Amino acid sequence: MYISTLTPSQSKKPLQAPSFQYIFLNKMTGPETLLKRRRVVEDLRRQKQADNKQEIAYRRSLRDKMVKRAEAYAKQYRQKEQDVARIQREAKKSGNFYVPEEAKVALVIRIRGINAVCSNTRKILQLFRLRQIHNAVFVKLNKATQTMLRLVEPYIAYGYPTLKTVRDLIYKRGYAKINKQRLPITSNKIIEDNLGHLDIICMEDLVHEIVTCGPNFKEVNRFFFPFKLNPPRGGYPEKRRHFIEGGQYGNREEHINEFLARML
Repeated sequence: MYISTLTPSQSKKPLQAPSFQYIFLNKMTGPETLLKRRRVVEDLRRQKQADNKQEIAYRRSLRDKMVKRAEAYAKQYRQKEQDVARIQREAKKSGNFYVPEEAKVALVIRIRGINAVCSNTRKILQLFRLRQIHNAVFVKLNKATQTMLRLVEPYIAYGYPTLKTVRDLIYKRGYAKINKQRLPITSNKIIEDNLGHLDIICMEDLVHEIVTCGPNFKEVNRFFFPFKLNPPRGGYPEKRRHFIEGGQYGNREEHINEFLARML
């Protein structure tokens, strides 16, 4: 049984309410902290919404710019084809011959391994970044590079790629070299972050720079990791003979496009 220890006078004494000062401090301290926290969260939310709106507007304008560039490039390629066809017709009509301009870019593919490779040949292949079999790179043609290509001809197949070949190779096998890492080009933002200072912001800019051998060809070519290809469908018949002798290595000129199509 519970026995109360309070006296009758103490048990009948009414409870005293807390002081007004205590209630005031409790009510002001707790809610004020919550209000500050809510204001901070609300400010952060508004700032994030404003940043998102700016980012969306910037991406929309950038996308419109990419579309306009792609249309301009397509018009330029089409105009060049029409000019070549017109000049050919005029030359044939007047009884002359049309000699096309020399190629500015070559596509080089390594078709042999590392067995019995002399030091000079190995060094040239390293300069071309052809360290593995079935690697491919774009090379700007000049007197120095043409001499180097002739020195390593038994180990490579090269020729002059068309617009379709360049576009297919970049879109299907193009990887970026960022911080010495091989990364897939999953969006145009990767291109913009690394080549934006050269006004190169999308894939079509990369294709145009390679096809036309533009002023930023070296930077764009270094941006790509060496293209990794499959062995060609049908194999390598007569691999140790020159192409003009029915073999595989050497300069294929325009026939490199068909050869690359079998390796994609």
